[in-house]
Amino acid sequence: MALASKRNRWWPGCLAICLIAGIAVGQQQTEAQKDKSQSIPDAPSASQPPATFPSVPSSAAPPAAPPANRTTPKETGPGENAAPPTSTPEETPEITPMNTDTTFPGDKTAPGGVNSRDQLFKLRVITNQVLIPVTVKDNSGFMVDGLLPKDFSVYENGVRQKLNFFTSDPFPLSAAVVFDLGMPDVTVQKVYRTFPALQGAFSQFDEISFFTYSSNVSQLTDFTAVGKKLNDVLSQLQTVTGNNNGPPVVNGPFGPQGPTANGVPLDPTVPHVITPARQAHVLNDALLAAALDLSKRPRDRRKVIFLISDGREYGSQTSYKDVLKVLLSNGITVYALGVDAAAIPVYSRLQRLHLPREGYGNILPKYVSATGGGEVFGALSRSAIEDAYARATREARNQYTLGYIAHGAAPGTYHQIDVRVDRPDLKVYAKDGYYPLPPGR
Repeated sequence: MALASKRNRWWPGCLAICLIAGIAVGQQQTEAQKDKSQSIPDAPSASQPPATFPSVPSSAAPPAAPPANRTTPKETGPGENAAPPTSTPEETPEITPMNTDTTFPGDKTAPGGVNSRDQLFKLRVITNQVLIPVTVKDNSGFMVDGLLPKDFSVYENGVRQKLNFFTSDPFPLSAAVVFDLGMPDVTVQKVYRTFPALQGAFSQFDEISFFTYSSNVSQLTDFTAVGKKLNDVLSQLQTVTGNNNGPPVVNGPFGPQGPTANGVPLDPTVPHVITPARQAHVLNDALLAAALDLSKRPRDRRKVIFLISDGREYGSQTSYKDVLKVLLSNGITVYALGVDAAAIPVYSRLQRLHLPREGYGNILPKYVSATGGGEVFGALSRSAIEDAYARATREARNQYTLGYIAHGAAPGTYHQIDVRVDRPDLKVYAKDGYYPLPPGR
């Protein structure tokens, strides 16, 4: 009894203490929620319609924007649904439209019709490095060495040029040998016997290609060094014959006349005229094929053509002027070995006369002089031909090389060159001019 009565006395006190503590905790939570509601506005109620922004009439000016940082969220109680703050349209600064012009600034045309891009981006100066192989001989025909740059004067179109390159060192050769099979067979066979000396005239650093021509052009071998491959090609040539000596065939089954029966034309209305067919000698076409092949060789090699022919030209599809342009554009020098009629001094001079529609009797001096090859090596005997091989290769390899920069040299235009030496007793052999190549060649 005593214990039960004691419990009844302290139980109300404990209950009162718990109630007081609960009330205190509730007040603290209420104050915390109130502080939170003051700093963060309540989210808009899902049942409340979205706020509509006021429309500004086109005639009325938009209202002035309120001062910055002056708007505060509305204080709400813990159980109230807070409405979203009404946003007032602010005055936005005027924005310059983006430039959508897709043309390059330099493409715009300035007032007065002047294209500004041409002024800013087309500042081009055409320059061309011109190299001139030069052979200098004395009155006896021997080559002269030991000359210096100060001994030479180079003029282009009458204007003296300043040399920026000079050397007398030998160059390796890229040589295209062009052989005329349209000559009489006795001359062709005589040249065949000199081919071992032709191979011996080149060094191990040279490269040779071989062409033949008569009524058409054939390339027997691509550029190769002197060796077994070239020897095999030259050995095969010995089975080919030239023209047979004697008068042309004008009668019989191989003659140029029409069909006949017992020597009488089948068509009596057609006059029976016997005209011997003229054989073509496409020397121009052969030189063009060799020049195009040489144009692909490296520029650090001396490019030459050794032409073995009697100089006759007839029936080519290419003119002398067109072939010469290709030769001068690629810096190719022509050395000619004149055989048969071209080796006779007086007769070769008469053959240089050109009659319209009759071709050339001897066109070798024109090519040699225009490209700077010096003189035509005339040879009638076998020993003279072999000696001409050695002289031609020696001159081609041991020339002086002069160089200068030509400004404003437009591609495709001819520029005349004049090379002089300040010694009257010397003869200078150089090309007459050049055609600049387009940029990138």
